[in-house]
Amino acid sequence: MTQMEKMRGLYSARLSLDTVLLIFRTSSTAYKANLFREDRALSYRLDRREEDEDEFDEDFHIVEMADMELVGSLDSSTCSWDSDESSLGRSRAASFEITLTDQSRLLCIDHIEEIYRELPVVLTDCTWSLVYSTYSHGSSLGTLYRKMAKMDCCTLVVIRDSHGQVFGAFSMSPLRVSSATYGTGQSFLFSFTPCLQVYRWTLANSYFISGKKEFLAFGGGGGRFGLWLCGGLIRGRSQRCETFDNDVLSSAEDFFIDELEVWALP
Repeated sequence: MTQMEKMRGLYSARLSLDTVLLIFRTSSTAYKANLFREDRALSYRLDRREEDEDEFDEDFHIVEMADMELVGSLDSSTCSWDSDESSLGRSRAASFEITLTDQSRLLCIDHIEEIYRELPVVLTDCTWSLVYSTYSHGSSLGTLYRKMAKMDCCTLVVIRDSHGQVFGAFSMSPLRVSSATYGTGQSFLFSFTPCLQVYRWTLANSYFISGKKEFLAFGGGGGRFGLWLCGGLIRGRSQRCETFDNDVLSSAEDFFIDELEVWALP
């Protein structure tokens, strides 16, 4: 039995944290990862595919697999990896399944996992859809609003500034123009510095999102915004605000936007 044939079965591999295995669907740019964590162990589960071997070779590419010795532990009679899944747990904190419609240019798989674990439980096993990106749609807040005009979804905004800092905001509401602030207490700001830092609602006020034609802002109070973006989505500002009591998210209070992505989480 060839290595490729073995991989076609449903299997679960126990990998250490310094081992990375990523599988991408090149035909649709969608990829799915099922992660299980027990102490310092990671496991990726690949679903069975019905394609023949030639289609499998074309459709999937192993980006990196640091420990090829794991292949030797495959039980050829059952086409499954030896692992005790019962010890890995079944709770949301222990595992997840997530599908992205596009590959993010700003978030690696570790970033996605960390953000996922901070999301409300109702978003378990959801699909992330890339609604807007400056790379694909240009830099325009008006375009962003139009892309989300008919949506009723949660929103994840991810930004990389000109110094490489990655940060953003999560909202249970779509982004829109509004005369008043909107959003819920499940909103939060985040920044990778490099580990994920999450800033949640302090109950001080309810200035979660301010959507104007001229700017988009998250958090407020005392004349300061936790995250403010100009209408051209070229520059922004991050300051400590009363809503989230956050640190400055970006590399400096005033920053230039290198790239921005907005994901819809239904």
